[in-house]
Amino acid sequence: MIDLLRNHVPADATEEDHRENTLGFVSRTANCASRETLEGHVTASAWILSPDLNAVLLTHHKKLGRWLQLGGHVENDVSIQAAALREAREESGISKMDLLDETLFDIDVHLIPERKGTPAHYHYDFRFLIQAGDRDFTVGTESNDLAWLDVTKPLESLADDSIVRMQVKTETALKRAGKLS
Repeated sequence: MIDLLRNHVPADATEEDHRENTLGFVSRTANCASRETLEGHVTASAWILSPDLNAVLLTHHKKLGRWLQLGGHVENDVSIQAAALREAREESGISKMDLLDETLFDIDVHLIPERKGTPAHYHYDFRFLIQAGDRDFTVGTESNDLAWLDVTKPLESLADDSIVRMQVKTETALKRAGKLS
């Protein structure tokens, strides 16, 4: 995880702050992915693009009531990338998904509010660029809804700044991964 963070080039000053905070947390915290770590923990997310790379799959999260990328907690995964893929498959029902790049696509730190006896804590969210094999999803128990949204149309009206940041970064990341010329 430390190498992913050190090699990541943030898109802006906000993401650089997230990268630095996450690097500090991961460096000083032995069980940085454990839900038992009270300060917070590392999570894994997927910026899922459609097979034709023209749309992004977002979830309307039940607990948070917002449109977000799919993702969640690291479990017994062999890597943070594997955790992002597992979460993406579990939350979308789409079995065929591939990482477009092993490197970190985005990093974000956000506060998760207190809920049902679990104190407020931070998610140090590692985000990866993923391509779905098809558009046929299943809305899971953690979502109110899932939707494919045009990756070129503004998402500001329904999404937070970190979603908009990933949307802006998509074209450059696809070029770097050799998916666009």
